Amino acid sequence: MMTPLFRPGLVLLSALVVAGSLAAQTPPAPKLQFPAPSPAATLKQRVGFTDIEINYSRPGLKGRVVVGNLDPYGIVWRTGANSATRISFSTPVKLQGSNLDAGTYELFTIPGLDEWTIILQKAGKQWGAYQYKAENDTLRVKAKPVALADPVETFTIDINDIRDESATLNLIWADWRVPVKLEVEVVSTLVPQIEAVMASDAAKKPYAQAAMFYRDHDLDLKKAAGWIDAAIAEQPDAYYLLYHKARILAKMGDKDGAIATARQSIAMAAKDTGPAKDEYTRLNEALIASLR
Repeated sequence: MMTPLFRPGLVLLSALVVAGSLAAQTPPAPKLQFPAPSPAATLKQRVGFTDIEINYSRPGLKGRVVVGNLDPYGIVWRTGANSATRISFSTPVKLQGSNLDAGTYELFTIPGLDEWTIILQKAGKQWGAYQYKAENDTLRVKAKPVALADPVETFTIDINDIRDESATLNLIWADWRVPVKLEVEVVSTLVPQIEAVMASDAAKKPYAQAAMFYRDHDLDLKKAAGWIDAAIAEQPDAYYLLYHKARILAKMGDKDGAIATARQSIAMAAKDTGPAKDEYTRLNEALIASLR
């Protein structure tokens, strides 16, 4: 009887095959993902013709006293968490009355009990404010904090009180809000364009929009009155245009004309069956009441 030959290579190969088979049957470790302690956020807002974008991280109080304690008064703060907060403006703006060129900046602050310093530097790639250098500041302005009745848990930056040429940039957390006045240029940009279109041979002109813009920005009210009349001539049944004419006349000081025009608008609206009827009736009645 012959003894089987021992073949080490064959044994090793068999072991590798078995090991590989077992490995193939072992599921991979799950890929873990944890909630961010300070989630990233992006805010986009247009004010006038200016596009604003803010990228920042939002820490929470989580039972802590942060600004004035963990982030002491008088010390530069990244104004958020993680990387320094970034803010960009598509056009030149004013912050607290100070001029700032279009561009992207890092936003830092120096919190104070009664006054904050708002700082903007040309954007780099800073983590926190550890490499902050005052000599790199582009702009510094002061702002007063406002006390809040109800605490805000998560640090928030918002843009509110939006008008054609202004808004408020708010830094909000805990029991305070720091408002920063933001101004943009609209009139000097739009008025030459309006005048050019109105002086052109264009078949369709924005009479109503131009009239309301001039009214709202205290520009040439005689032009505004002429343009609203032209808009009404194009749409004689548009009682909402009569309401806007009444407002222009009121601003020109012609109270009797404004009241008569508002009443005409109400009479025309009474014949309408659409949802705007009640709205413009109320608006005209409120205008009449304010002129008496």
